[in-house]
Amino acid sequence: MGIAALSPLSLTTLWSELLGFALAIAFSPLHIGVLLLLLIGPEPLRRGGWFVTAWLLISALELTLMLSVGHGLLLTMDKGSQHRTGLDLLGAGALLAVGMNELLSRGEAGASPAWSRRLDQFGAMPLLPLLGVSAAIQVLAPDDLFLFAKASGSLLEAGFNGTQEILTGAAFSLATGVLLLLPLLAVLLLGRDRVLPWLRGSMDWLVAHADGLVASLSLVLAAYLGWQGIEGLRLG
Repeated sequence: MGIAALSPLSLTTLWSELLGFALAIAFSPLHIGVLLLLLIGPEPLRRGGWFVTAWLLISALELTLMLSVGHGLLLTMDKGSQHRTGLDLLGAGALLAVGMNELLSRGEAGASPAWSRRLDQFGAMPLLPLLGVSAAIQVLAPDDLFLFAKASGSLLEAGFNGTQEILTGAAFSLATGVLLLLPLLAVLLLGRDRVLPWLRGSMDWLVAHADGLVASLSLVLAAYLGWQGIEGLRLG
């Protein structure tokens, strides 16, 4: 089909979906927290730069794998198709579970979330083991896997040619790292000393609000994918 064959409304819908999925993947409190610690600690640009680079590479590999599976199995991703409807409903269930778990597991007011207690341990690790642990957490997150699968399904449905699919996929992968790229670029362009108060303030804000935001974002996406799935059942 290609970009030229898509209507402006369809193209806007596609990019809105991809951006929404990318930002949901990007908001990983543990990874953001570790990066902030790396930027506050010794050798911030080297350690932080490799950490963000590893995230972007894993993101690109995950999307490439999903697209390869979709092409190899000739999966149909039109609205109402069995594959797309099933993916929407499974994704909605997974994100609903994540959102409810975040809400139910939130501690008392003022208590630090469980994930934040691992930050110092991760931040103190040598770089290579840290990158390995980070990649494993990134790959094994079930909600992110569904979001990558959904993004690849949207790209398959669009019917782009090879070059368009690669460029769009690259833009999506880059967008999944935007919340890591911003603090890294701030240190690179402005210098750590100038942004150090902001880095520390961001860490405090993240610990205080991340769980609620993850829960809210997961429930909103679950509702959206559930609606898409119900629409698919009706059309099918």
